[in-house]
Amino acid sequence: MSPTPPPLARITSVDAYRGFVMLLMMAEVLHLGRMAKTFPHSPVWQFLSWHQSHVEWRGCSLHDLIQPSFSFLVGVALPFSIASRVAKGQSFTRMTLHAVLRAVLLILLGVFLRSMGKKQTNWTFEDTLSQIGLGYVFLFLLGFAKPVWRWVALSVILVGYWLLFAAWPAPAPDFDYTTVGVKGDWGGLSSSWGTDMKHPTGFAAHWDKNTNPAYAFEQWLYPHLPRTNQHNGGGYATLSFIPTLGTMILGLIAGTWLKEMGANWRIVGRFVLIGLPLLAAGYALDHLGICPNVKRIWTPSWVLFSGGWCFLLLALFTAATDAIGYTGWSYPLRVIGANSIVAYCGSHLIEDFVLGSFRTHFGPTVFQMFGTEYEPFVSGVVLLLVYWLILWWMYRNRIFVRI
Repeated sequence: MSPTPPPLARITSVDAYRGFVMLLMMAEVLHLGRMAKTFPHSPVWQFLSWHQSHVEWRGCSLHDLIQPSFSFLVGVALPFSIASRVAKGQSFTRMTLHAVLRAVLLILLGVFLRSMGKKQTNWTFEDTLSQIGLGYVFLFLLGFAKPVWRWVALSVILVGYWLLFAAWPAPAPDFDYTTVGVKGDWGGLSSSWGTDMKHPTGFAAHWDKNTNPAYAFEQWLYPHLPRTNQHNGGGYATLSFIPTLGTMILGLIAGTWLKEMGANWRIVGRFVLIGLPLLAAGYALDHLGICPNVKRIWTPSWVLFSGGWCFLLLALFTAATDAIGYTGWSYPLRVIGANSIVAYCGSHLIEDFVLGSFRTHFGPTVFQMFGTEYEPFVSGVVLLLVYWLILWWMYRNRIFVRI
């Protein structure tokens, strides 16, 4: 068994996994959906487009694993962060105050990003950063608890959140969904690459779009905070931070094992042994109609299903880097992963500036070198390269932005 890494050591697999997740998010600039519409008979573009899209309600694409992975990795990093601060002699009070400050900053940063392009501050909390911030202090406190209490907390969250939805009245068969902001032609994405079920039926209807207790909470919150829309078109909800905390707890469990055992083949095996049952449990709950897999409201089955994928992906990156002792291939990903907050915010903030600058200095047709139909993809490739070069410069100069 390899020695336990010191508190300040970076785990290559964690940075690589985080970089991969951020790359998937940044790659939205490739506009694969537009390419699929331009080439409707191309199976390649259709496949890539589907996996760069969020399913409407039930199901999972590769893109749907970005947010759970990011949340999971927050939990993975926490044991190392606590150990580092303890090694610096920080008191529990000081660490707690820092955790509270970090939580507030994450919440506000999420609100800021969701307010871009709006006429006023859009006080909505479904952004990934806000969701993490809302549960972060609880996660931090669990970082000092015995492992058994983390499992207890996870169980209470999953069972309690399931009971909340199960007890809520399901919509009637003739319910008019337009009254809750759901369009009549909503849902039903179906292709050769996956299926997105429209309006869960039977017992699963308790988790339908904008007819659940999380939506009711949004309606209660709406008059108290200024927002741009009364109805969330995507069905996202503030209360999803509660089961999102469950995802972060799974990451905390994984991070504790990683810190204690080191990044080796034993930990790879453990991650696989926990990941597969979680994946199977989430799939079974959805398949049996007990609790559908819905990322947008972060159902308990989604916590298990996506958590299983997170464990398996972490196992894959650990095996492909730390366990085999060869990490060179992951350098481009680690450059991104080491500054994940910059990568996350930059992808929202500088796209227009970068593309506008290229068109100003190289002409308005600079991205049409392969034809107008490929312009969205070419401009995305250039934008990704610029993003990476900025992150690479920061990495080389050891500039790491933390909250």
